[in-house]
Amino acid sequence: MHIYNTLTRRKEPFKPLVDGKVSMYVCGMTVYDYCHLGHARVMVAFDVITRYLRHRGYDVTYVRNITDIDDKILKRAEENGEPIDALTERMIAAMHEDEARLNVLPPSQEPRATRHIDDIIAMIETLIDKGFAYAAANGDVYYRVRKFTDYGKLNNRQLDDMRSGARVDVDVHKEDPLDFVLWKAAKPGEAHWHSPWGDGRPGWHIECSAMSTCCLGDTFDIHGGGPDLTFPHHENEIAQSEAATGKTYVNTWMHAGAVRVNQEKMSKSLGNFFTIRDVLAEHDPEVVRYLLVASHYRSAINYSVDSLVEARKSLTRLYTALDGVNADEQAAASDAAERFTAAMDDDFNTPIALAALFDLARDLNRAKSDQPAEAPRLAGELKRLAGVLGLLQQTPQTFLKGAQQQVALSEEEIEAKIAERQAAKGSKDFARADAIRDELAALGIILKDSREGTTWVIEAP
Repeated sequence: MHIYNTLTRRKEPFKPLVDGKVSMYVCGMTVYDYCHLGHARVMVAFDVITRYLRHRGYDVTYVRNITDIDDKILKRAEENGEPIDALTERMIAAMHEDEARLNVLPPSQEPRATRHIDDIIAMIETLIDKGFAYAAANGDVYYRVRKFTDYGKLNNRQLDDMRSGARVDVDVHKEDPLDFVLWKAAKPGEAHWHSPWGDGRPGWHIECSAMSTCCLGDTFDIHGGGPDLTFPHHENEIAQSEAATGKTYVNTWMHAGAVRVNQEKMSKSLGNFFTIRDVLAEHDPEVVRYLLVASHYRSAINYSVDSLVEARKSLTRLYTALDGVNADEQAAASDAAERFTAAMDDDFNTPIALAALFDLARDLNRAKSDQPAEAPRLAGELKRLAGVLGLLQQTPQTFLKGAQQQVALSEEEIEAKIAERQAAKGSKDFARADAIRDELAALGIILKDSREGTTWVIEAP
């Protein structure tokens, strides 16, 4: 198995610290609002990675934290006029609902920052004792970036090239503009904890260093997260953790790709920002999951109506192949399984793995008519491999009936549209014929032309 390591910028053979066991930490959500599509991308990507590692026989300890104290949380709670705990508990429950609907398995451990304050304080004290951190006169504690000689190695940045600005806080209490906060002195009325430096709360970066090492040890196998976390968050985690322990923090760094909406960056200012529950209110959760799985985890995903239509069409092909067959759950491995495994062993290449599933579906369709005794085995293999990706978890009847129920036209109306299209083609009005075809496709009605005439199937939206 080979995994792309963000740190080395190349694929590397994967060898866990302990044979047969994998320790993995993924940065989770800051729970001040509902999860959005970018969160779904990370959730599903590392869910697939965890499922596949377990499929390969590894005992995986998957830790994904919750940031439940943060500037954004304090601000939102104040805006809502509710206690911080009430806000975070409500958002955590909503997050778990979103995950369950996307068929994302719960992590092995889900530490919360507020429950690891003692561990955070202990790590800060170690950094101060070693000269990597200092307490400022205002009650804040800062990390000395220039003290850590390897700072910038994850992002291939040189300290002298970094400038104070949007990504670096400018503070008169810092020794150096590049230094970042480990402990924030509490403002009047803010949530706080007691510390050797006065009442305050932890900085964001130190939370993950403390929680990850507390749960997985000073060194662990994989650290993952979203594409926006490589700098400064993960860079700062490395600096904190390796300075505190004197050991390599993480062996393999993994980062999921971004989500774009209609080829644009998702942004509230652009009006193309979608929460998971917004999307799932209009689309089958498995269709959304398929869209997230169909692209390689490191590549960007384009979210659009067209991409969802294609995702449903693809799932419909797989469910149609399974329809009418009693799958043999004890199915033996096949050539498709070997190709599936080879693809997933190559940095979790889900597009190639899915191609193996579609080949298997094609074989299953042929077997249903030519070799019916073979069909249950192929169906079982298709379900087993798709299950590794968290797909094909419904019965074919349920999924296909759901597709039909979403179509707004009756059969008579569809046939009338087909007749209108035929008439347009007969009068050589091909533009009108194409427009009718596209109109039906947008509703999930796919036309199939043959010598015998035109038939239709429901495959989307």
